[in-house]
Amino acid sequence: MQKLIPNEILLAEVDLLLKEGRDVELMTRGYSMNPFIRGDRDSVILRKMPESELTPGDIVLAEYKQGSYVLHRVLEICGEEVVLMGDGNLYGKERCRKENISGTAIAVVKPSGKRVKPGKAILWRRLGPVPKRFLLAFYRHIIIKIFK
Repeated sequence: MQKLIPNEILLAEVDLLLKEGRDVELMTRGYSMNPFIRGDRDSVILRKMPESELTPGDIVLAEYKQGSYVLHRVLEICGEEVVLMGDGNLYGKERCRKENISGTAIAVVKPSGKRVKPGKAILWRRLGPVPKRFLLAFYRHIIIKIFK
C-alpha cells in the first residue's frame, strides 16, 4: 500500500533528519529536473553539507519560502543568497539563503538500483531557453518513448 504525504510535511521531516546528520533517500516527483532526474522514477540520496562546500551545479533540496521546498540545481551563489533553477525549467528561478539549503544530492538512484554521482551540468546550465526548449521537447517526445 502506498501512502502519499504532503510535501510540506514530508520535506520538513527530511530537513530535520538531514540536520541530525543522516543521509536520506527521497523519491523525486515532477518534471523540473528532466532530463537528468526523472520524477516518479529516480530517487536522490541527500546529505547535509557545510555551506562552504556549496558550488554552482550542485543539486540541492532547499526551502525557498516558508514551508515550500524544491529539489533544484544551484545556478549561482551571491554572498549568502543562492539562485536555483530546475534543469527542466526554462525561466523560473528560486532564491534562498545558504542556511535554507537542507541537503545536497550525493547520488541519483535509478530504478535498477544503480547509483549515479550527479554531475554539475556545466554545458546544460550555459544553454539559453530556446535550445533547452528544443532539447527537452526531443527528450520528452522521442527519448522517453524509445526507452520506456
